[in-house]
Amino acid sequence: MAESQKTIHIDEDTGKDDPSATGTTEQPFKTLVYAYIQTDGAATYLTKKAEAATAGSTEAPPAPKYKPAAKSGIKKAVNALQQHKKKAAREQELAARQLKEDEARQASLEEAKKIVLKQDSSLPEAKKIRLDDEDSSIKLKKGDQSGTRILVLGRAHRIRKQKDVIFVELKDGYGKMQCVFAGDVAKTYDAITLTQETSMKIYGELHEVPAGATAPLGRELHVDYFWIDPAWKAPGGDDALSTRVAPDADPNTKLNLRHLTLRGDTASSILLVRDSVEFAFNSTYKELRMRKVSPPALVQTQVEGGATLFEFQYYDEKAYLTQSSQLYLETCLPSMGNVYCIEKSFRAEKSLTRRHLSEYTHVEAELDFITFNELLDHLEYVMCTVLKKVMDEPETAAIIKKLNPSFELPQQPFMRMKYTEAIDWLVKHEILTDEGKPHEFGDDIAEAAERKMTDAINKPIFLTHFPAPIKSFYMQKDAEDDRVTESVDCLMPGVGEIVGGSMRMYDYAELMQAYKNSDIDPEPYYWYTDQRRYGSSPHGGYGLGLERFLAWLCNQHTVRDTCLYPRYMNRCTP
Repeated sequence: MAESQKTIHIDEDTGKDDPSATGTTEQPFKTLVYAYIQTDGAATYLTKKAEAATAGSTEAPPAPKYKPAAKSGIKKAVNALQQHKKKAAREQELAARQLKEDEARQASLEEAKKIVLKQDSSLPEAKKIRLDDEDSSIKLKKGDQSGTRILVLGRAHRIRKQKDVIFVELKDGYGKMQCVFAGDVAKTYDAITLTQETSMKIYGELHEVPAGATAPLGRELHVDYFWIDPAWKAPGGDDALSTRVAPDADPNTKLNLRHLTLRGDTASSILLVRDSVEFAFNSTYKELRMRKVSPPALVQTQVEGGATLFEFQYYDEKAYLTQSSQLYLETCLPSMGNVYCIEKSFRAEKSLTRRHLSEYTHVEAELDFITFNELLDHLEYVMCTVLKKVMDEPETAAIIKKLNPSFELPQQPFMRMKYTEAIDWLVKHEILTDEGKPHEFGDDIAEAAERKMTDAINKPIFLTHFPAPIKSFYMQKDAEDDRVTESVDCLMPGVGEIVGGSMRMYDYAELMQAYKNSDIDPEPYYWYTDQRRYGSSPHGGYGLGLERFLAWLCNQHTVRDTCLYPRYMNRCTP
């Protein structure tokens, strides 16, 4: 006698579609499809569902009772079971195939472990070089001519594996080199399991790149021996560099893993440009016979307003991180002549815009016995000379052209526009304030309006003669209009302000009045004020934000990508 089918209960109101359900009245399933798949369709299925209350009725609907599943429901469940079985079969087939591939790979790896590379003592002694070395004694193999046998050390930047050949692009921070692994060299365990960023020591003969192919410096290394210390190996799989910091990764992920992001082409290229730019500033200033000094970062005076000071306890006294080295640079003028520094400055602005950092690199200079026009001429000369020096370096110029294909050296002279002219321009072009009103004299032109104007004009602008109330206390007033100061912002298309400067007050009485007008206690500034008592002189200076300068030069959306480890509101890691 055939065994009767098991009865399975489905309660659409209280049942559960999870492993806790057994299909009994105490532990029913929730849906017929789930129950049918779990029991492979080999059961009798009873379902129940509470009836909805009748509109306007005061009586509760009758308690639901189990009844045989509807034919339409069974039909749907049968189709679902068939699809489930097909999917399970595919997964089983894929699992079997994967197992077979894994077994084959493991067997291949075991065979690879048996291949032991040894250096051929009959080969010429290898010459150790850096990857950018273009020494004239290094020969490339052409035809029957022998190439120089060399030794290079670096990290595997890119790996391309073919059937019998592995191409490795090696990098060492100075250059890149294509290395060709073939024969037994490509069959070794270390070659087969090679991962991105693994450090390597490679020996081989330099060859000219085949016709139609490209490689750095037109050469490639045909490897005859390589060695990898076990500690040099980088992880693969989920921990691989390309997985953790993929090109399309979230910006916060890239910043959290900035130490790994820096190994990418774009991040490292920007830092190479930064190195070149800083060197160009130093060399330009040296040519101008300006002296480099290193002012303190821990201070007890403000320069750009108390709202942006980072305050801390310095032993038993209140102190701040410097907003600018300007005041200290001014004290060096009498003894050292024109001076400059490239140091960190700190601004506690609670801002998350793409052009603000809490810590940034400040290129600052102070010049003695000058006029305002001479200050502008100097600033234009420095910026243009720095850019020319940078673009005269073929390697750096190539990086900039890749990052910023449309970059051209700025045309001189720079456009000079007074603040009042800017206000007229904004009114004429109907660019409103943040409050939605037309601009008028005295407004501190907001970043958005300033950017719209700069991008529309599309050339560097020296915006000058700002109203005294919206500028710093130390700025010299214009002799012809005491409402405004002899001040300047240099605006660049695409990034906005990158330089701020001015002539400095040199009259003692005027400076003392400026302290009073700004509600600043002059006592902590005694050392600064004394410059106006012991041989004062007309002088001026400026500060250039290096990260903004680089964002403009390298066509980067945010200054966060132009420094090593960006610091801004809520980020101080890694």
